[in-house]
Amino acid sequence: MMRFILSGLLLTLLSSSATRPGYPQNTAQAGNTQAKDQFFTGIVTAVDDQSLTVNRMVLGKNSSTKTFAVTAETRFEGGRPTVRSQVTVRYVTTDDGDRAVNVILRRSPK
Repeated sequence: MMRFILSGLLLTLLSSSATRPGYPQNTAQAGNTQAKDQFFTGIVTAVDDQSLTVNRMVLGKNSSTKTFAVTAETRFEGGRPTVRSQVTVRYVTTDDGDRAVNVILRRSPK
């Protein structure tokens, strides 16, 4: 009888140590979040000193258009785009909208 009791205690002890302890998950702090870079590639439909509008068409899907704010910190690689240029825009989403961080000119209009 004593052997069954010791076996039961040993089994209980081993099974409880096999489970993983619960740790709190790392959650982002509200004041510590940083905007994540995103990318958008397409054809420029409108451009001025403060904004850049790009239209992306994917075969078999609806087209999508985004307007990006252009600031003094926005970098342009390959020159400034014109209407009908193909570009890739690296941007961040802020409370004020999408802000272009880097604009890469892929192909100039013909």
